Amino acid sequence: MTRIAVFVGSLRKDSFNMSLAKNIEALMPEGFEFDYIDMDLPLYNQDLDGALPQKVVDMKKTVEADDGVLLVTPEYNRSFSGVIKNAIDWASRPWGQSSFAGKSAAIIGASMGALGATQAQQALRNVALFLDMKLMGQPEVYFNAAAALDEDGKVVEGSKDLLKGFADAFAKHVEANK
Repeated sequence: MTRIAVFVGSLRKDSFNMSLAKNIEALMPEGFEFDYIDMDLPLYNQDLDGALPQKVVDMKKTVEADDGVLLVTPEYNRSFSGVIKNAIDWASRPWGQSSFAGKSAAIIGASMGALGATQAQQALRNVALFLDMKLMGQPEVYFNAAAALDEDGKVVEGSKDLLKGFADAFAKHVEANK
């Protein structure tokens, strides 16, 4: 079994990005399981590096045990969400103990705008590369939630092939870097 730690950068009940992650999960090849990270974390505080909150310890253990990381981000003010940034800060600390180092990873995101989280993904790429993640370069998917998801959060037929291509490429990327 290949396990993927999934970071969805939205806490919203009807999150487009959670719907996107669930659709990708359904399109992954057999033998892949998603571990959704609990993103409802306290704000990162370096004073706690010596005594990490239990939720943070659990998150770090999941990331370290899993074979890959999927970062799914909305776009807020031309960047990724504070929710995903906070989780990344916790998982990459204390200094020298990053749970992400060497992990295969991919980035995708959804927004209501026509650009589909392009700026958020680009900003997040810089962070992922700095943290030594083995980042999948292609295909890049900029997902317009208004056009590509139905009212139940399911991907519409015209976009299903695009997500299937992403899911297949991500699976190959993770398997190649195990």
